[in-house]
Amino acid sequence: MANKDKKEKKTKLVKYANGPSLSEINGTVEVPKDKGFFKTLLAYSGPGALVAVGYMDPGNWSTSITGGQSFQYLLMSVILMSSLIAMLLQYMAAKLGIVTQMDLAQIIRARTSKALGIILWILTELAIMATDIAEVIGAAIALYLLFGIPLLVAVLITVLDVMVLLLLTKIGFRKIEAIVVCLIFVIFVVFVYQVALSDPNWGAAIKGLIPTAGTFAKSPEIGGITPITGALGIIGATVMPHNLYLHSAISQTRIVDHDDEEDVARTVRFTMWDSNIQLSMAFLVNALLLIVGAAVFKAGSINDPSFFGLYKALSDPSTLSNGILATVAKTGILSTLFAVALLASGQNSTITGTLTGQVIMEGFINLRMPLWLRRLVTRLLSVVPVVIAVLLTSRKPELQQHEALNELMNNSQVFLAFALPFSMLPLLMFTDSEREMGKRFKNSTIVKLLGWISVIGLTYLNMSGLPGQFEAFFGAHPTSQQLMMADTLAYAVIVLCLALLAWMIYDLYRSNKRYLESQNKN
Repeated sequence: MANKDKKEKKTKLVKYANGPSLSEINGTVEVPKDKGFFKTLLAYSGPGALVAVGYMDPGNWSTSITGGQSFQYLLMSVILMSSLIAMLLQYMAAKLGIVTQMDLAQIIRARTSKALGIILWILTELAIMATDIAEVIGAAIALYLLFGIPLLVAVLITVLDVMVLLLLTKIGFRKIEAIVVCLIFVIFVVFVYQVALSDPNWGAAIKGLIPTAGTFAKSPEIGGITPITGALGIIGATVMPHNLYLHSAISQTRIVDHDDEEDVARTVRFTMWDSNIQLSMAFLVNALLLIVGAAVFKAGSINDPSFFGLYKALSDPSTLSNGILATVAKTGILSTLFAVALLASGQNSTITGTLTGQVIMEGFINLRMPLWLRRLVTRLLSVVPVVIAVLLTSRKPELQQHEALNELMNNSQVFLAFALPFSMLPLLMFTDSEREMGKRFKNSTIVKLLGWISVIGLTYLNMSGLPGQFEAFFGAHPTSQQLMMADTLAYAVIVLCLALLAWMIYDLYRSNKRYLESQNKN
């Protein structure tokens, strides 16, 4: 009788959450029950790869490479800290989805008022668009560099390619996972090859994994950035809100008997293994990106940190650090491999970004439309700003078009700093709650402590970096009036962010209080 009541309670909860998350793939992947550790882990492997994509997307490339070129191995510790925080947050996101059978969007909507839910939906959609802009630009530029395809056509091709790949969900979600893993492997191999040729200072790289006072220093300024600016850029490009929504949804693709607590615990455990292994690979890729900047290029040789500039620098022997690299660069192999890896990264990220868009639409507003149309709308919303930027600069010199795309990509990341706390904070509160997770699966004391340190720390760093990001809107040499305007806008956004966070905390507290009162009455 107790099991029946428990099952009915869970069924009602899922129904209130607008049905299963990503219903066409939810609970479709079978996992063995009596196999060894590695065979079982292989069956659970896949969702972690899709999540890891977001930690090595095109938005990371410029910040990591220029950070390495400007400050050598100083910021390696920032990449390590970001990766460890990512492991913690993604573990909580996956656990939330598995235990509650709701993704993060669904449970936020179910536990907040209608007005706040709509505001958070709009905020999250804009964050998804901001993320997708960088991904679409990266893939389009790669097509342009590799095949000479006009940028406008290249942007449209990335849309069509994503649609074709996502149709594979019709024949099994494992196909998507396999494609993503293969593309990650391509990226990894490319940068291992380039780093191997550069013969980096491995002792300095390992030493750089330990943070020092200089890691977050405000001086010296090299190439227009300081260590703290470079650190904030790496952090901002690494931890992104859409990954938390995505992982809480795709962690539910495995078949789980929710009436069996041991089966739920087993799923949580192997999903954590999958996530941490894949995020370790993401850490290696990001570390390789920074090492490329530190070891491949001569100090001060990168004048243009855009993808176009990095591609050109890899084919110019005068910018490279040693004779072996210079010799290989003359063949065009280095620059071509860079473009291939960029294409793989952009394509991977657009696949996962489109899936996340579906999670957001269904979870927050239960928007019902045909599957192909929902995915098309999600992608086109992100492509529109890129198409506009290309069209507005189509008759201008090529360099101006390149700069416009690079600025659009960099400026789109500003919104992520604003949106991130609105996914991290509720995730932490829900997974801390015995009401949502049950006594066994709520966060342990150490996870809770590390979670709050991470959320508060990342929120502070993202907010403190906003003034500098707003100043970047006005170019490399803003006037004093423009600086004042940028700072005013940045601090207004910070106040708005804090006010919305306070509202969300109050709303979640009130929801929990109502629940406890109803339980006491019963």
